[in-house]
Amino acid sequence: MSDKQSLASVEPKADKGRRMLLLAGTGAVGAVGAGFAAWPFLASWKPSARARVIGAPVEAYIGDLELGQLIRLQWRGQTIGILRRTEQMVENLPEVNDQLSDPDSENPEQQPPYASNIHRSIKPEYLVLNMHCTHLGCVPEFIPEVGAQPFEQNWKGGFFCPCHKSKFDLAGRVYSGVPAPTNLIVPPYSFVDDEHVMIGMHPEGAV
Repeated sequence: MSDKQSLASVEPKADKGRRMLLLAGTGAVGAVGAGFAAWPFLASWKPSARARVIGAPVEAYIGDLELGQLIRLQWRGQTIGILRRTEQMVENLPEVNDQLSDPDSENPEQQPPYASNIHRSIKPEYLVLNMHCTHLGCVPEFIPEVGAQPFEQNWKGGFFCPCHKSKFDLAGRVYSGVPAPTNLIVPPYSFVDDEHVMIGMHPEGAV
């Protein structure tokens, strides 16, 4: 396996039957939530020369990222997710505003200024998130399917933390009444070109 193949993971396609079984046992898997960050890595990104220095920016390849697909990678010891949202995913975001604790992301520490919008991103199509739940740091499940789930009858797609059942929408905004106190964090990032995202570096002149 090459160096490139060992560094990033692609989220498997959703399997609703398997996921329903998984969610039924959430009480037993809380202790392993943080372990999701250690998934075997596949080819979807490559480190820049600067990434050899701890904490340096990391360049992620998104050229073959399909609509509705999420990839995960590591930056500064944290799991970072890059989701390519469909047009419908973006259009559904306002529909859950009344169910969210902070729909307008009013806390400036949750995202850089260039991601202070309803889709919490530079480009509506691409969401970049620190995937660790803001409660105790577990990594939530990505559940893009729209429809009734064991934890939410009117689910519009998003992220569900199996450790303590916190819920986040497809912009990483936290639902009301769950343990997580704040939205998922948007890390510094910028687009190198249409096929590469630099995690850990603000766009030039943006801040």
